[in-house]
Amino acid sequence: MHDIDEFLKKHHVTEIEAIIPDMAGIARGKIIPRSKFESGESMRLPQAVMIQTVTGDYPEDGSLTGVTDPDMVCVPDASTIRMIPWAVDPTAQVIHDCVHFDGTPVEISPRCVLRRVLELYRAKGWKPVIAPELEFYLVDMNRDPDLPLQPPIGRTGRAETGRQAYSIEAVNEFDPLFEDIYEYCDVQELEVDTLIHEVGAAQMEINFMHGDPLKLADSVFLFKRTVREAALRHKMYATFMAKPMEGEPGSAMHMHQSLVDEETGHNIFTGTDGKPTSLFTSYIAGLQEYTPALMPIFAPYINSYRRLSRFMAAPINVAWGYDNRTVGFRIPHSGPAARRIENRIPGVDCNPYLAIAATLAAGYLGMTQHLNATEPLLSDGYELPYQLPRNLEEGLTLMGACEPIAEVLGEKFVKAYLALKETEYEAFFRVISSWERRHLLLHV
Repeated sequence: MHDIDEFLKKHHVTEIEAIIPDMAGIARGKIIPRSKFESGESMRLPQAVMIQTVTGDYPEDGSLTGVTDPDMVCVPDASTIRMIPWAVDPTAQVIHDCVHFDGTPVEISPRCVLRRVLELYRAKGWKPVIAPELEFYLVDMNRDPDLPLQPPIGRTGRAETGRQAYSIEAVNEFDPLFEDIYEYCDVQELEVDTLIHEVGAAQMEINFMHGDPLKLADSVFLFKRTVREAALRHKMYATFMAKPMEGEPGSAMHMHQSLVDEETGHNIFTGTDGKPTSLFTSYIAGLQEYTPALMPIFAPYINSYRRLSRFMAAPINVAWGYDNRTVGFRIPHSGPAARRIENRIPGVDCNPYLAIAATLAAGYLGMTQHLNATEPLLSDGYELPYQLPRNLEEGLTLMGACEPIAEVLGEKFVKAYLALKETEYEAFFRVISSWERRHLLLHV
């Protein structure tokens, strides 16, 4: 707590937002006066917070967190304390870890799941390096959820009407917003790198500098919150839905990943001769083998599967290839020291902690099981059959039957996650859509 106390004094903080990421990656927690935070009294939250759905409901199985609805202790991680740049009064935010009263981790906490996977790597002397790329849409304020989303008005007074991939002028339409985003990120020490305009109307992409997986997961968690807040201040929404607009490409969270030896710092995907190692191909094989069962994490909502469609800039299978953007796993052109794998399957709507844990878990299983990858694909991956689940229900079935994934991510977590997603799926299934009323009401 000493580092936190010094931070609070230095920045004359009056309030602290004590936050935890839930299963959806939503910030839950409490706003605490500085005096109470400094008193050393631990923050407590019900463990059930972790299994709250995006609709605010809970799975019926009370045993997932304990039938007595017990509390958990939230412990601040001093390395995550940051100022909140948009707050009126000096306010800090700090991400917390969740533990039981005996100090053991709450197994269903997303941060705990990622730490669990990283411990497996640490035991092998391997250090994962991650670099996420986040796509998102800017849209006009939409107060009626029954109405389709529209691109926002830029500084020219007009909305974007066509696709403007990599257009500088299209990004400049929203310069005031992006100036705020970069300023907010700088205050929070979020190491964002490149900004580009993506394929969709008012679709943007921000790339992060490569680094430690847990730190990057924290950064993505805070970045989403930051972009939404900045957009609101410019009278528009920023959305991280995987497929927010009909006829436009979806939004992904591509993840570049490599491994280095903890002692030497050498990229273990590359041998001394500069060629790919067996660990490199086994890592790819693990992604190919286990990604279908991990789709409820990479594509966590009904909407997520709308993105994974042929010829819509999203993969439909687990093929891999060199500098091939039509496959699930792309190997970017690089020198031997920077050899890495880009997982192009996760949607940007995923929980960053769980998505990073899942992709590392698949690679870990591939390496420890000495799996063999297919040959790299030299042709168009969209011409191949679908290999990924086509809907959330299919993905949940695959995940529930995959014992190796439960062993790596934790059986208690997998059970709770499946129950939560099944509850969300059932809630969606009860809704009758406008498409059904339009085409079925008077015609069948």
